[in-house]
Amino acid sequence: MKDHVKIIGILWIIIGAFYLCLATLAMLFFFGVAMIPNVEDVNPNTLRLIGIIASSVLGFLALPQIIGGWGLIRHKEWARILILVVSFLSLFHVPFGTALAVYSMIILFNPETVRLFQQPGTKT
Repeated sequence: MKDHVKIIGILWIIIGAFYLCLATLAMLFFFGVAMIPNVEDVNPNTLRLIGIIASSVLGFLALPQIIGGWGLIRHKEWARILILVVSFLSLFHVPFGTALAVYSMIILFNPETVRLFQQPGTKT
């Protein structure tokens, strides 16, 4: 089970990093479009605001995934609970979010995994 928990942690960190990349691209895209001269019917400040909001939402989605993945690798109980919550919310992100969420739930609800996180010797 330790290997499965480590794999889940790494996968959540990768998904979180992907969301951070999307947040950066959203910011660059909207700020870039706002710099185009003579953009008809759209205020450049509105485009910048949309870019800030979109990148902030994606960034806030990425943070619990990265922090939870890091905590899972270090066998922290709070990370197991955080990733279970994130997994439940990711069920609707078809297909990859759903697959990772189901895999995470199966492994993290397993009684052997629960015991692994409750052992005082495994916590670092």
